[in-house]
Amino acid sequence: MEEKKMMFSNMDLQAMIIPLFLEQLLVMLVGIADTLVVSYAGEAAVSGVSLVNQFNTIFIYLFTALASGGAVVLSQYIGRKESENAGISASQLLMFGTVFSVLIAVLVLIGNRGMLRLLFGKVDDSVMEACVTYLRISAYSYPALAIYNAGAAVYRSLGKTNVTMYISVVSNIINVIGNVIGVFVLHGGVAGVAWPSLIARTFSAVVITFLCFGKKREVVYKASWIFKWDTTCLKRILNVAIPNGVENGIFQLVKVALSSIVALFGTYQIAANGVAQSIWSLAALAGVAMGPAFITVVGQCMGNKDIQAADYYLKKLSRITLLLSSGWNLFIFILTPFFLRFYALEAGTKQLVIWLVLIHNVFNAVAFPYSGALSNGLRAAGDVKFTMYVSVISTIAGRLFLSFLLGIVFQMGVIGIALAMVADWVIRAVIFIWRQKSGKWKEFQVI
Repeated sequence: MEEKKMMFSNMDLQAMIIPLFLEQLLVMLVGIADTLVVSYAGEAAVSGVSLVNQFNTIFIYLFTALASGGAVVLSQYIGRKESENAGISASQLLMFGTVFSVLIAVLVLIGNRGMLRLLFGKVDDSVMEACVTYLRISAYSYPALAIYNAGAAVYRSLGKTNVTMYISVVSNIINVIGNVIGVFVLHGGVAGVAWPSLIARTFSAVVITFLCFGKKREVVYKASWIFKWDTTCLKRILNVAIPNGVENGIFQLVKVALSSIVALFGTYQIAANGVAQSIWSLAALAGVAMGPAFITVVGQCMGNKDIQAADYYLKKLSRITLLLSSGWNLFIFILTPFFLRFYALEAGTKQLVIWLVLIHNVFNAVAFPYSGALSNGLRAAGDVKFTMYVSVISTIAGRLFLSFLLGIVFQMGVIGIALAMVADWVIRAVIFIWRQKSGKWKEFQVI
């Protein structure tokens, strides 16, 4: 495109992408620090936090899906220069997210023990008590999570990702310091790591909401827009959010099913898979961080009815993601032997971890930029049902079925699980690239 016609310069994209990446990296490092601190609270505490975090992830996905739906709508209104409609949509997102999260929190607080028994069976009483304590305190933070995600959607849609990065820095410092005090000073056990998370999330929610009420902002909250029910506006948001939520929910259920399959392969393979997954999460940061950038850029282009620009930036952002992801995955693979020095594992287990990381990182570099990040661009254009159907079918028929076939039938163990995972990415990448080239995503209308 001619430079004078570009909606986003290279500097604009850089200012958007770098904070997103740094924020994700910070969250990952703080998660590692949290795990380390929790380990000093005892085995029951570690088990309880680990189990409940699997449960909490379901709701985090739901709040994230809702915020993503809001971000698509907001980005399109911002691209169309309709600040008032963007403000109305942001206010409605805040209202609905708050109501939705409060209802979920109440249900969890009422039925927490029964839910945990249903999900995790008859774990030891000490572990169950740790689970109940951690889940109850976590439930109090659900509204804060939803409120923060709503505000973050506003700033990311505006391209001001540095704001959410700064909030995340302070919030995570509060969390880490609180965990250290809770465990080592107050000897609070599970509660000692749960309350700091609640405080940190509440801090983030309060700060981002205060900023979104600022009169000098292009998109702002208004009380008159928050305390009303706008069916048309909410329908636009939910039309994107619900398919995204379904897709994420199915993915999480398949992950649980795969955990059951991995449990069949013996101790050393289970250990290798667990360590590899922690490294995979770090390696996947580049591709994951690019997702919001696709939503903001493509959403604004489509809102401005500049289809040519949307197509241009889909390709440009895909290339950036490919380059960034390739370099980052290579860097993490080179560091893998160093990471493994901190694990008390047998030589054979460490070798298996390296193979698992190699398989993951190669395909995370070349396939995930299209199966993951590019799909966010298609959603930002309104092509949400197609991406949902492809992702759900690929996750079940590709990842789950191939995991059973390769892992159990062909007795490839966790290597088979890893190959099934990357096959899922390749299937989606091929289909989403075809969809992007076909131009059918240009026919949808979000607002």
